[in-house]
This record gives sequence, C-alpha cells and structure tokens, in this order.
Amino acid sequence: MSKPTILTVDDDPMVSAAITRDLRDRYAADYRVVRAASGPQALEVLATLALRGTPVALICSDQRMPRMTGIELLEQARVHAPGAKCLLLTAYADTEVAIKAINDIGLDYYLLKPWDPPEQRLYPVVDGLLDDWRQANPDHTSDVRVVGHRWSDRSYEIKTFLARNHVPYAWFDVVLDAEAQRLCALANATPDDLPLVLVPDGDALRSPSTLELAEALGLRTAAAQPLYDLCIVGGGPAGLAAAVYAASEGLSTVVIEREAPGGQAGQSAAIENYLGFPKGLTGADLTHRAVAQASRFGAEMVLARSVVGFETRGPVHAAMLDGGGEIEARALVMATGVSYRRLAADGLEQLTGRGVYYGAMASDAAQCQGDDVYIVGAANSAGQAAINLAAFAKRVVLVVRAANLTDSMSRYLIERITAAPNIEVRYRSEVKACKGAGHLETLALMNRDSGEVEEVSSSWLFIFIGASPRTDWLGADIVRDDHGFVVTGQDLHRPGLAASWPLPREPLALETSVPGVFAAGDVRLDSMKRVASAVGEGAMSVYLVHRYLAMI
Repeated sequence: MSKPTILTVDDDPMVSAAITRDLRDRYAADYRVVRAASGPQALEVLATLALRGTPVALICSDQRMPRMTGIELLEQARVHAPGAKCLLLTAYADTEVAIKAINDIGLDYYLLKPWDPPEQRLYPVVDGLLDDWRQANPDHTSDVRVVGHRWSDRSYEIKTFLARNHVPYAWFDVVLDAEAQRLCALANATPDDLPLVLVPDGDALRSPSTLELAEALGLRTAAAQPLYDLCIVGGGPAGLAAAVYAASEGLSTVVIEREAPGGQAGQSAAIENYLGFPKGLTGADLTHRAVAQASRFGAEMVLARSVVGFETRGPVHAAMLDGGGEIEARALVMATGVSYRRLAADGLEQLTGRGVYYGAMASDAAQCQGDDVYIVGAANSAGQAAINLAAFAKRVVLVVRAANLTDSMSRYLIERITAAPNIEVRYRSEVKACKGAGHLETLALMNRDSGEVEEVSSSWLFIFIGASPRTDWLGADIVRDDHGFVVTGQDLHRPGLAASWPLPREPLALETSVPGVFAAGDVRLDSMKRVASAVGEGAMSVYLVHRYLAMI
C-alpha cells in the first residue's frame, strides 16, 4: 500500500517551498508530501488521489489565496478526503475567521505564520494531528476478530472492552456474515462458544472474560512490584491525572482499572468545554493521550482487575483484587468515579445489552444507521450522545423527565440539539416498559402529566440518568454519605455524620476518614462532576499525598 499523503497548499512559491521542505524533513519516511499552488489545483490533486485509493492524512493550507481561500478549500476537500486532518496557516488578523471555521467546517487546528522554529511550533501540532489520523485509520492486517450475535450482551461487552482499550478489531455477525460462519466452522465453535475472539498468533478464545481477553492481548493484569508509593484505584480523568503528576514527580505509581481507562468520560463522543482544545476532543482521545503521558513518566496500569476491598497495615495500605492477589502502597487514592443509575422499567433488565445500554461509546453510533434511537437523560452526557448518534440515526428522541433542559445541560449543547433536524425532545416523559423477543423492539413511553402511555418501535435505548458512586467495595472505616459518596477533609466534621478522625492533626483536603487514603473526582461528596474538575482533584491529591508521606 502506498504511503499516506500530506498535501500542502500555498500560492506563495517561497512559503510553499518552505512548508513542504519542513514537512518532508520530518515525515518523508512515513508520508508522501505533495504541494499545490492554489485551491483548485489542490482539489484536482485530491480527486486523483481518491481515484487511486491513496489515503490523505493531512491537508495544510494557507488561508489567504486568490480564487479560493484556505477555508473554502478545506470545506470542499471533505468530498475527496473526508478523513483527512485539516491545518490552516493564518496571519494574526485571520484568527477570528479560523476559530469560526472550527465550528463551521470542522477545522482541526490553525497555526500562525511564521512557524519557525518548526521543532517548537510546527512539528508538535502536526505530530498530534497525524497521531489522531493513524488512530482513526489503523492498519487492519493484525486486527482482532470477534464473531458473535448482534444482540448478545457478551458480544457488546467484548467489543466495548476492545474499543475502550484502543484495540482494533473486526466484527462478524454470525447471522449476517458468511465469513463469521466460516470462522465458526474452522474453530468448531458451538453457539455456547460465542462470542468467539480470534487473536493474531493466539488460540481462539471462546466467550472469554475481560480478564482472559486482556491477558491474551498482552495487556498488564498484574502489578510488577509488591509495594508502591501510591496506588490509584480507578483510571478515569481523576485517576489518570493523579498518575501523571505522581509518576512525573518520582513516586512509584500504579493504577488499577476494572474495565478500561477513561471512566465515563472515556465514552464521550465529544468534550467541547475542556480547556485548551477549542475544537473539543473525544473522550477516547483524551484517555489515549493521558494513558500515554502517564506511561511515559513510568506509571503502571493494571487492567481488567477489580478492587474488592482494602486493608490498612500500619504505614501501608493493601488493595485486595478480585480473584486473589493484592497491591500494597504507602498511600491510596480512590478515583473510582460513578456509574449510571439503573432505570426502573418493566422488562428492561432482560434486554440490557440487547438493545438497552447504559452510556454509549462514540463507536456505537455507526451501528444505528437509519434507525430510530431513544435516549433517557437530560445532562451533558445525554446531549453529547444525542448529537453523535444523530449523525447516523434516522431520528434521535431524548426522553426527559423535566420540563426543560436548561437546568441540567450546557447551553452550547442545547443550541446544537435544537438546531438538529432529526433530534426530538420529549419533555415530561419517561420509559415505563421495554419489550422484545431476544432484543429490544418496542418502548412504552408515559407522559408524566397526563399519564398517557404510548408504545413506540425502536431497537436502541441508551440511558444516562445520573450517578451512583462505585464505593461498594469500601469497608465501614471509610465514611460515606447516604448515597455512597466519600466524605473528605473538613466535611468529616459535618453534623450528622458518624465520622471519627483518629489523629490529632486535621484531615487534609481530600483525605478520607482513614489517614493516607484520599478520594478524587466524581466519587467524592460534593464534587463538580466535570472532567476538568476531576483532573484538578487528581492533581491536587498528589500534592496532598506528598504532604502525607512527609508526615509518616
């Protein structure tokens, strides 16, 4: 297969030669760098590349060109190279136009000229864009293959685990795909063996657990050493931020994650209000970057393992793992986040994983092509899911118990939902029942004011209805409120809490009722339930861990 292409577009011969030279110096080994002198010429080049089947990874265009501006070119380029990353070179006077293009045409980045020195100004930007492109366009020759039923809850769990851990895979429906039937025959697989997971250079896995799958993929499922300075339970934004700051400051650090890094944020199709990313980024992208950053500083990540309890042994805390084993550390940060609250509706439990899902991966949208999709929820997570699903679904219906969205959802999301022609909001409504033979087929929706019930046809229901903290594994020594959220710092002195602080000193800000055990992110009482605040608390927890370790 030919190298992917980087296309530069500029009408100034000297600038065109300079940007092409700098890009070739850095990327020529992996990419073919091609130059065009105008927007129309660039469109001709893109058309030729499309006919040849040559992928285009990046289009780097000047804004001010005669006949066609850079933004006009990048908008039309989507026809021939829909997956290409778009970089606009601008003068300072054009920054407002460039920012507007982020929303209007999906511009990925704009860079002010001149870009010298390229090692500091150009290459870091292009490196990030090309990394994102490669992640979205992997080499599929070594993909994991998954064979199963479309409406199987176990198949959905396996696919979700692979997607959230950034493992490329190919999906084969045993009912629809002849290749799936051939693979089952080759493996002598029975219906009870599904989902069948075929790992390159490995044995066929028959309905594997996530732990078995993780081990077969070579993911780390056990700690490398018995004692650490810091053990972080949970790999969401708070846990990953704590890992980055702890490892970068020299603390031996391990993160234990029961599913995949990212938490609920990792499933978000778009996080658009996170500082420093004007175009926004997906939860998967944020997670991928954070994991790479933590790993770079030396933090370990133990996956597919649940912590089922902990013990305090003098100056050391031990996290007890499901299936046996433990990890000891001098300090512990709980960053287990929250899970979506379960919806009470007749027939729903039997159909969970078979058309009914809690949360939604960005990758779930494509399988809803041309269908009617229903979403329960009114917070930002539900709004982002609606926008993402609407790009593929025929119609998306938000089922909202309240009379409006303004009390629970950010304004920018409400504006986009209102503007989308195929998104409908049903206020003062709730799901009363789910029905289907083997998978979801119909929903019963009730109007909360009139009590009237309407039955609608749909194979898809995604649920985003609030948060329940993941603290069931904690013992009685960790004080929680009536809803299970962990109490920290001065809140331990709140009236009505059965809290006892065992030391003469006051508890540190994020410290729990057990000295040396901290809580950060959504699991903590009165946290903001936002990605940025979780990252901030994760970073802050490491500062407090340093203070604690200096005391013992």
